[in-house]
Amino acid sequence: MPIPADWPTTEAEALAEQERLRPLVDPTGTIGAGAALSSPAGDDRLIAGVDVAYDDERDLVVAAAVVLDRATLAVVEEATATGHIAFPYIPGLLAFREIPAVLDALDALDHRPGTVVCDGYGLAHPRRLGLASHLGVLTGLRTLGVAKTPFTFDHLPPGPERGDRTPLTDPASGEEVGSAVRTRAGVKPVFVSVGHRIGLAEAVETTLALAPHYRLPETTRHADSLCRRALTALTALTAATGAVPDVN
Repeated sequence: MPIPADWPTTEAEALAEQERLRPLVDPTGTIGAGAALSSPAGDDRLIAGVDVAYDDERDLVVAAAVVLDRATLAVVEEATATGHIAFPYIPGLLAFREIPAVLDALDALDHRPGTVVCDGYGLAHPRRLGLASHLGVLTGLRTLGVAKTPFTFDHLPPGPERGDRTPLTDPASGEEVGSAVRTRAGVKPVFVSVGHRIGLAEAVETTLALAPHYRLPETTRHADSLCRRALTALTALTAATGAVPDVN
């Protein structure tokens, strides 16, 4: 998987690209009594999770995309993609490290899901363009972010029961950028934000539906496991052969 030739290589270029893409984010959805989901870009019976794992020493990233059946949460398909790390580590610009590999993993799928869940942020981002929003704009898919930490944003602890939620707010402006959501009683919350073509209420509802037993949604759990296993296999191959695999 080669890095796209026009991919930003400096912080200034990446910031400019975020400013260009930010107005293209659609933070709305179809939530409502009896509302039916529709996505011209994908099959809404299917929902995918994406995640990445890194081998910084060898300059490698592995992305995983796992498609689930929305109704049963059964795995329908999975794919991985390996590439060189596309961008240096800079907080707020992590999408530029991950998206080339994530796009390749999604492209490797035979099924095109209607929604993609990212292990990270969407509008809950200093410039309102986290990984979920960035990926949504590039693909046209409905996306949301489910993160393990609140990043730089404020929240009050949600109630102790599953489904309890409180606003995730920008301390500088007071703007609500997401929700702290309790997916399991007595377990610390996850942080849900809009990515693209979905409203916050729908994003929270989707997250809860995907997390019937564990803190994290099944999409994230499967994608995290797959990319870690793939990276372990790649690292073992590298150790055995003494050479970094050709990922271009």
